[in-house]
Amino acid sequence: MDDERSDGPEQGSLAEAFWQVARRLRHQSREALAPWGVSPSQLRALGVLLRHGAVRSGELADHLRIAPRSATEVVDALAERGLVERRPDPEDRRATQVVATEAGAELGRAVQAARAVEADRVFASLDEDDRAELARLLRLLAQ
Repeated sequence: MDDERSDGPEQGSLAEAFWQVARRLRHQSREALAPWGVSPSQLRALGVLLRHGAVRSGELADHLRIAPRSATEVVDALAERGLVERRPDPEDRRATQVVATEAGAELGRAVQAARAVEADRVFASLDEDDRAELARLLRLLAQ
């Protein structure tokens, strides 16, 4: 007798297939992060700092779309590990900026490389044309 569950994309809706892939990517991303002991939110914060340089905590919270208090907790955890540091803001002595340390930048680059390898594994079954088409469609949806 046929199983009525949606086990594969061909049996379910487009949205179900999308979320299956998203869950797989999240799972593999968590596994890729495990050796470094960083959370996804900590890695996202490092990514913002690597892209934008020194930012105030409030700006970091805006980039991460989280509450300022949550951004402070993320920064505290990263600072404890020597991955970021707080510096006086050169434009406002009352404010501080957060900046990635060299150790934070190295960790960010290493994790990005590991995540890219994991993503390549997820998409390995697609040929070059299918990958290009999927990338095009995802960019279209992201707009």
